[in-house]
Amino acid sequence: MAETEFDARGVRIEKNLRSVTRAGQVLIKDGRLELLTSNGREIDSAPVQSVRAGRPWFTDGDQARATVNGTRYRLTLAEQDAAAPAAPSERGAASRFLDAIRSARGRTGKD
Repeated sequence: MAETEFDARGVRIEKNLRSVTRAGQVLIKDGRLELLTSNGREIDSAPVQSVRAGRPWFTDGDQARATVNGTRYRLTLAEQDAAAPAAPSERGAASRFLDAIRSARGRTGKD
């Protein structure tokens, strides 16, 4: 069983400028990105190879954007995620999310 590469809780997930959930979860595990509601219901998921991710151009705070199955989402990540060490990090959760996407792509791309 593979370990979870990224797990952020308390994530605000927006689609088309509307909030889908204010306390969702972003999970990268086994080469898949999953967007979940606060009660664990799946919003969307896809293999990381097909996900486009980056930073929005004009934002304040720790935000990322992800295009999953053709749908654009804006993710406002909490400062601390479950996979990060307990000590405060110099890098925000959005940076760790983007690094996890790149890392997961590198692992699945070697098949």
